[in-house]
Amino acid sequence: MKTTPARTWQTIAIVLIVVGVFLLAISGYLAPALKGALDPLVSVQQWLSSRYLAVAEFLTVPRDVASLRQRNAELEEQNARLEAQIIDLQSQLREADVLYALLDFARSRPENVYKAAAVIGRDPSPFLHYVIIDRGSDDGLRYGMPVVTAQGLVGRIAAVTSSAARVQLITDPGSIVNVRLKNGQSEVQLVGSITGDLTLEMVPQDITLAAGDLVLTSGIGGTFPADILIGQVISTRKIETDIFQTATVQSAVDFTNLRAVLVITNFRPVEITPLLPTQIP
Repeated sequence: MKTTPARTWQTIAIVLIVVGVFLLAISGYLAPALKGALDPLVSVQQWLSSRYLAVAEFLTVPRDVASLRQRNAELEEQNARLEAQIIDLQSQLREADVLYALLDFARSRPENVYKAAAVIGRDPSPFLHYVIIDRGSDDGLRYGMPVVTAQGLVGRIAAVTSSAARVQLITDPGSIVNVRLKNGQSEVQLVGSITGDLTLEMVPQDITLAAGDLVLTSGIGGTFPADILIGQVISTRKIETDIFQTATVQSAVDFTNLRAVLVITNFRPVEITPLLPTQIP
């Protein structure tokens, strides 16, 4: 009978202690004590956590680096493929622009019949100015046929095989084109050179030449059709004591980037053979 009241008092004492500690904790009086008691535990926990993360990183980083390297190689390969596709698309776009320009030129001159051809080669000699095209006699091409682009006169066919042709450019030193100035009716000659420069020769002194004057084929001599643009005058040379004056012409055609041309197949150049005196037996 005496034991039960003792246990009751013990229980009451424990409850009072717990309630008191709880009230002290709520009021903040136990915060310094709790902080001092928990700080060592927090420090130990942080140390263990940092060691665990270091070990985990040491074990996983090699796999991550290998994965990143593989991914980087895949991205570089993909980037190379995309760059190649962009270059191919740009090339196709340039070719399409050239073809559209040639088509527009052909439509603007419906009196002529054209055969489109691609430039597939150039003469390796530095002293000659020729290009090779991928059309030949099987396509109806013949010696002497004029070759043009949408910009102007390129030259004429100098040799033909069944599947290819050799085109003499107007810049070749052996090229002579009868031309006229658009602002006048004077017929003069345009000659090429080893350097690729174009020069107007045999220009009378009374003809007024100025930079910017357009030069067109005259049709004289039957070598080229008339009124095909060649280029424009960029400089003149006139000496009063000379019989003729000269001028330098800038071609309208960019021969360094020549990729496609049109051959005028319905034009037949006139062969003018000098008449030889008849020999009396």
